[in-house]
Amino acid sequence: MSNGIRCMLLRGGTSKGAYFLRDELPTNPSERDEMLLRLMGTPDSRQIDGIGGAHPLTSKVALVGPCDNPRADVEYLFLQLGVNKSTVSDQQNCGNLLAGVAPFAIERGLVEATKNPASVRVLMLNTDSVATASCQVANGQPIYQGDTTISGVPGSAAPIQLDFEDIAGRSCGALLPTGNRVDEIHGVASTLVDNGMPVVVMQAEAMGITGTESCAELEANAALCSNLEDIRLLAGPMMNLGDVAETTVPKLIMVSRPTAGGSISTRTFIPHRCHDAIGVLGAVSLATAALMPGTPANEVLVDGAD
Repeated sequence: MSNGIRCMLLRGGTSKGAYFLRDELPTNPSERDEMLLRLMGTPDSRQIDGIGGAHPLTSKVALVGPCDNPRADVEYLFLQLGVNKSTVSDQQNCGNLLAGVAPFAIERGLVEATKNPASVRVLMLNTDSVATASCQVANGQPIYQGDTTISGVPGSAAPIQLDFEDIAGRSCGALLPTGNRVDEIHGVASTLVDNGMPVVVMQAEAMGITGTESCAELEANAALCSNLEDIRLLAGPMMNLGDVAETTVPKLIMVSRPTAGGSISTRTFIPHRCHDAIGVLGAVSLATAALMPGTPANEVLVDGAD
């Protein structure tokens, strides 16, 4: 500890996190979590004494190590750290930080990149599922510069391709944990779905908003936030997640017709802050719900989406 521990800061998708080799951190989970909280600057709304960015999207950690399981090349454990609260949770996966696992594994010598693009099979320990992450390389090292752009992130970078395997129901036990495409919760028609991330999908209009409001406007809407939390707490047991009062799942997605391209517009609470874009696995679960006839998301999906 006195000599420090190597850490790599990487943006993955619409998030940013601290990446560590699993075996270089304390083996005792309590000691590990205490160290990570101090590193991130939690608890403090500004995270002024750490590397966190005062937002859940920038208060994330990826632990990566070699994998003995023939299913994958490396193991990846995601940890969501609180901002105002001293919490460290492994109760959800993160597809955004997953995007940084391949270049990190190559940089740290866990995987040898002999082809371009380099493909790394990743065992996601949070949900015991596998994804293949592919990144561009040159001379055996990751390429970071490129012209790929995504919503919610300024500038451009090299692309990362993620291919998921058998992720449906990994947290809730089934793709549709209630067996229904539509459930009414707190008077709001909702789809409870888990295709990589447990989410509750409802129409923005049903929540008294248009879906075009800024994140700041939505977070300042006390009635909306209270209603969303009531729905989340009721959805938890319905999704086989139990009491979710102190967890970060399920996420809450409000959908509307798109106004700036795409097939559908979203405003996602994760669960108490509004996401500036949408998470990778949350988007997979949303897309799954949107393609099911009769769901709230399907009703606002623009013609021609498939």
